[in-house]
Amino acid sequence: MDRNADAPWSKFDPEVYVDNNYRTPLEVDLLIVRLMRDWFSRCFTGATPGTARGIDVGAGANLYPALSMLPWCEKVLLLEYARPNVEYLERQVASGGYDTAWDAFWNELRHAPAYAAAEPRSRFGEIVRVERGNLFDLENGSRRWDLGTMFFVADSMSECPDEFHRGVRCFMNALGEGAPFATAFMKESVGYRVGDHDYPAYRVNEDQVRESLEPFTGELEIHDLHHMVRPGHEGMILALGRRNAVVAAP
Repeated sequence: MDRNADAPWSKFDPEVYVDNNYRTPLEVDLLIVRLMRDWFSRCFTGATPGTARGIDVGAGANLYPALSMLPWCEKVLLLEYARPNVEYLERQVASGGYDTAWDAFWNELRHAPAYAAAEPRSRFGEIVRVERGNLFDLENGSRRWDLGTMFFVADSMSECPDEFHRGVRCFMNALGEGAPFATAFMKESVGYRVGDHDYPAYRVNEDQVRESLEPFTGELEIHDLHHMVRPGHEGMILALGRRNAVVAAP
């Protein structure tokens, strides 16, 4: 059984990953973006835009979770462990404008008023920063954010159930009371390949996702999206909620 530490993260190829998954936008990702947009817009109704602190945990080579947080945040942290992904993210932040592959996702977001009012490229460069770090380092909750995302991370880093549940717990413990969040999982994934290397996954379904999140939130909606994007899984699961005030026991 492969654990997170066994995976070849130093050989992860972000350009191949983007080409395979995002260069031509998939309808399921555009649907996820719309659901996140509407959820965050509801959560921040009446709030002053640009005042929250956001985090995307295990950002990888995927910018749309960070883009979904732009109008609401004064700062967004992209936390990522794999060094090739860190370098990819740093290029997106430092280049004066992220890759045009992400324009299609912003085009979905900008249909909501707060997003339409933002200039995404300049704002991305102004408020986003990248930090190399391990998801598991968030476990003690000593750092807290007001808004958070975690996409295809807890279920896509290990075959071990204990590491999956620990990953979810670490993410939730990084959120302050009442913080809106969005997190996504590959349903029943048996692993995935990027370039020449294979990466592990823990097989989850809607019930397991709900069970892992419910201790941390009293407000949870789960979307079981029956879209297959490659062999070896049965769809995607998107969970939207708010962090409660209870710190669940390990």
